[in-house]
Amino acid sequence: MDAVFLARVQFAMTAGFHFLFPPVSIGLAWLVVIMEGLGWKKKSEIYQKAGKFFGKLLALTFAVGVATGIVMEFQFGTNWAEYSKFVGDIFGAPLAAEGVFAFFLESGFLGLYLFGRNRVSKGVHWFSALMVAFGATLSAFWIIAANSWQQTPAGYRINNNRAELTSFFDAVFNESTLPRYFHTVDAALMCGAFFVAGIAAYYLLRKQHLEVAKSAMKVAVIFGLIVSVMEVFPFGHVHAQQVARTQPEKFAAIEGLYTTQTGAPVVLFAIPSAPPPALHAKIEVPKLLSYMAFGDVNAKVRGINEFPKDEIPPLVMTFVSFHTMVGLGMFMILVLAWAFISMRKNTLWENKKLLKILLWSIPVPVLACQVGWMAAEIGRQPWIVYKLLRTSFAASITVSAGEILFSIIMFGIIYLSLLGLYIFLLAKEVKHGPEELKKGAPVKLELEEA
Repeated sequence: MDAVFLARVQFAMTAGFHFLFPPVSIGLAWLVVIMEGLGWKKKSEIYQKAGKFFGKLLALTFAVGVATGIVMEFQFGTNWAEYSKFVGDIFGAPLAAEGVFAFFLESGFLGLYLFGRNRVSKGVHWFSALMVAFGATLSAFWIIAANSWQQTPAGYRINNNRAELTSFFDAVFNESTLPRYFHTVDAALMCGAFFVAGIAAYYLLRKQHLEVAKSAMKVAVIFGLIVSVMEVFPFGHVHAQQVARTQPEKFAAIEGLYTTQTGAPVVLFAIPSAPPPALHAKIEVPKLLSYMAFGDVNAKVRGINEFPKDEIPPLVMTFVSFHTMVGLGMFMILVLAWAFISMRKNTLWENKKLLKILLWSIPVPVLACQVGWMAAEIGRQPWIVYKLLRTSFAASITVSAGEILFSIIMFGIIYLSLLGLYIFLLAKEVKHGPEELKKGAPVKLELEEA
């Protein structure tokens, strides 16, 4: 088998598995901040119990996310040595910043949050939860900045077949960093909202922990509906305009635009096939793509036919992954809008059909993140660094296909075991439910004495 193909499979597997956990951690962390904040300001024991309960689930998800992320960084040096030589001067900076400025902040305050309840003042305790959420969100920024440089390289020069950093600011804040960052972080907030809403729905269906469940559900539905709408506009819209401007091949591939058109339509649904590239059973809205991409219903949008054949990404996978993401996004908005209206009518708590949908929708935003990431990464091919380095030239030349295949099998077994353990511990904690709060006078943190 081809070593480059297997290396790509291995990285996709490790990155995909790792990417199950950070979005949930980020979103859940911000919901814990809200619940702990409401508990502190309103002196509400119900919100405090909800914050403590979901804080424990956050710690579990965070731990698995960290363990799975370490493997990815080793792969750069093993399977992608040529890539590491080319981008090491640039790629190392944001990864180091992520470790120094974000990960230590996140992990350090997580310890204070978990063990500081009733040992520090409520304000300090809430601040520790805030710093966990801030650290997780900051961590995402550095990772996305590094990945975005591969999409739209900036702030570099090529010297001796290596990309050398000439401007840290330009490299970090390249054209795609902020649109991709806000789009991704908002998706993570949706993951947290559905995670909380789904578990609250579980308790409502079982008539358990009703006060905590209703409080958590209110926060999750209102928060989730706001961020779900924002995911489409402005974040999704701005990101799509950026892709249309900076990576027109990817834009044509995700939208299924195989010939250049003025007044190009948006394809809502189609069955793609290739080669030759074609869409069957299309449902489309005329001129909408031109307007969304360039603000003009008669704007010209470049199709796949304008690009060299050896620079065209895999069309079917790019189209399907992107449209699956969009479809799941619309589903989530509809479910949360339904839940919000039912909550306003005070009928949500007894609506078993809707509660079951919320429960079984816990994985939906995570799946949307996965297929969205696939669209971004597959749509960049055949480049590992856009227009600078092809993926086929980036793999290590000394690692055999057999060695990579063995590691894929090994990682597969480890990841399945880890996922099974995570689900087991999560289910055990959910079954146990929120605990009663221990009564005790808060102990002020005496920083001067420390």
